[in-house]
Amino acid sequence: MESFRTEIENPIVQKDIIDLERKIRLFKEGKIDDERFRSLRLARGVYGQRQEGVQMIRIKLPYGKVTGEQLLRISKVSDEYSTGRLHITTRQDIQIHYVSLDRTPELWAELEKDDVTLREACGNTVRNITASELAGVDVDEPFDVSPYAHALFQFLLRNPVCQEMGRKFKISFSSSDKDTALSYLHDLGFIPKIVNGEKGFKVMLGGGLGSQPSHAELLSEFIPVNQIIPTTEGVLRIFDRFGERAKRLKARMKFLIKDIGSEEFLRLVDEEKKALSYQSFEIDTTAFEGEISEPLLVAPKVTIEDKDAFETWKKSNVIPQKQTGYVAIGIKVLLGDFYTDKARLLADLIKNYAANELRFSLRQNIVIRHVKEENLEFFYEELAKLGFVELGYDTTGDITACPGTDTCNLGIASSTGIAVELERVLKEEYPQYSNNKGITIKISGCMNACGQHNMSEIGFQGMSINAGKLVAPALQVLLGGGILGNGSGRFSDKVIKIPSRRGPDALRYILNDFESNGSELSFLNYYDDKGEKYFYEMLKPLADTTNLTEADFVDWGNADNYVKAVGVGECAGVVIDLVATLLLEAKDKLTFAQEAFEDKKWSDAIYHAYAGYVNGAKALLLSENQKTNNQAGIIDLFDTVFVQTNKIDLKASLKELVLQINQNEPSEAFSQKYIEEAIAFFENIESYRAKELVDEK
Repeated sequence: MESFRTEIENPIVQKDIIDLERKIRLFKEGKIDDERFRSLRLARGVYGQRQEGVQMIRIKLPYGKVTGEQLLRISKVSDEYSTGRLHITTRQDIQIHYVSLDRTPELWAELEKDDVTLREACGNTVRNITASELAGVDVDEPFDVSPYAHALFQFLLRNPVCQEMGRKFKISFSSSDKDTALSYLHDLGFIPKIVNGEKGFKVMLGGGLGSQPSHAELLSEFIPVNQIIPTTEGVLRIFDRFGERAKRLKARMKFLIKDIGSEEFLRLVDEEKKALSYQSFEIDTTAFEGEISEPLLVAPKVTIEDKDAFETWKKSNVIPQKQTGYVAIGIKVLLGDFYTDKARLLADLIKNYAANELRFSLRQNIVIRHVKEENLEFFYEELAKLGFVELGYDTTGDITACPGTDTCNLGIASSTGIAVELERVLKEEYPQYSNNKGITIKISGCMNACGQHNMSEIGFQGMSINAGKLVAPALQVLLGGGILGNGSGRFSDKVIKIPSRRGPDALRYILNDFESNGSELSFLNYYDDKGEKYFYEMLKPLADTTNLTEADFVDWGNADNYVKAVGVGECAGVVIDLVATLLLEAKDKLTFAQEAFEDKKWSDAIYHAYAGYVNGAKALLLSENQKTNNQAGIIDLFDTVFVQTNKIDLKASLKELVLQINQNEPSEAFSQKYIEEAIAFFENIESYRAKELVDEK
């Protein structure tokens, strides 16, 4: 692995990768426990698979943007370290599977040669920032949100404020009021607005899916573009300090807001203003402006033999851009899976004949941008060679599904297998839906909703169902969700649970009834008009488990009988309650604080020191068998257990020492003072712990 150390130009990235290599070695030597190591590798995009001994690698691609060079680099890495399959996620990432843990540092180093990162793709971090795939070309957008998504990604990457939160945090940027990036189900969702000639955003706060979907609340009708970074930092600081950490299922932002109320949450954010890195942050948009670059090569003139097929494809998969003379091309990718042989050819195509950019979409597809209208025939022929002209991009027949039991530890039933079957049913039996954009179908393999099943018009969730002493794969049928626009949406109702093999019939029942009784309405109006009970009664015959056949015990895409096997979830890092580990982490944080101070990054230095305070205090509380559930609670409890009892002598209460963080601007003088006091505190508790261990002997 020595070679990659000399090939990475960015010393911060090099340090990151070498640190991962070192931690892997310490883990294999038994010097880092399994749970702590899991938290560390997740924050570096390395995720355990259902299959033992191999890893899924999540490649972080902000707002889904990829150049030809980056796609070639990803393809090279997949061929070298994985299986050549690329999986597009519903957060616009790329995942590759079956990777050896030992090879992840060199894999990461290879990706960084073309500015592609794994950092914070998983774990209790700010996940990949998503955006409408048409941002920058959308005919309905007030302005391009891409530079703002990019700036926020850059600001938060490796930012100490969001490295070890209680849970993951998701951010989206929609290109218009249509809200195609789903702001209402994100922790922070941004919708572009122009008010009195000024660019800004409507901001939604605290949404989420999972087993308990929650609609985001309005944070602000309008904040100027130079406030999105201060606003986000303030929100993250409060989430980090007050968010739940002991009960993982209650640790998302939506639960914190429900617990303390949005008014109190925003008051705390306001209190944090003085401590922010920036009171205002001007974002440079010039890299995203200007004329579209000319293709490197002149596209050959071609003659289309099947003109009807070409015109049908244009109607289905070609999207007008706001730039005159240009179009975008939507490529429907079944289950989000494609292979490196096609990816390489696609990379060459966009490099040579477009503007060298594509974007992965939230519905697991590909969008080629900036194609000259005069070159459409050429693109059609080239994409046809790759099998990339299937009709139905972004339509009812374009089903979204998570990997489910294929690779995910949490999968209960196959989402990919049923998705393939439902797409076949739609294509063969319901061709009239090939251009329908009023009904979306989404499937998840478990309640975590990675396939977003509970926000679609028709959704399916993988489950199991008991039939005597046997267990069969099942699907929860959900209906009535959808995007309403401008920050509003609705979640689906859980209608009925049926054996998985009857999923296609459930879809047939629903669509047949819609065509007979409601096709003049939108699907959501039809659902509201009929009501949940109507659909329950319609689908009830499919729920009967007294007449199961042998086939019902075999899940879609499988040959063997179904076995319910749910592993340990890794959607976020696990909280590690080990005294020695926490003390070591506290010491690391103080080292990071000093390094940031030397780099004149005052705000980062202060926050690292803050994390050192909290980790050190938590370690000592744990040694006394004291339970804590958030950082604010740790600080208060430490004073109660140690300071007020005179077990530890501090010049002031820990609360007074620590919460200087939001009472001072991040200056050189304050950061130096704060770090020195944090080091003194750590030395104090380290001495106490050492004495405690001696007394125990």
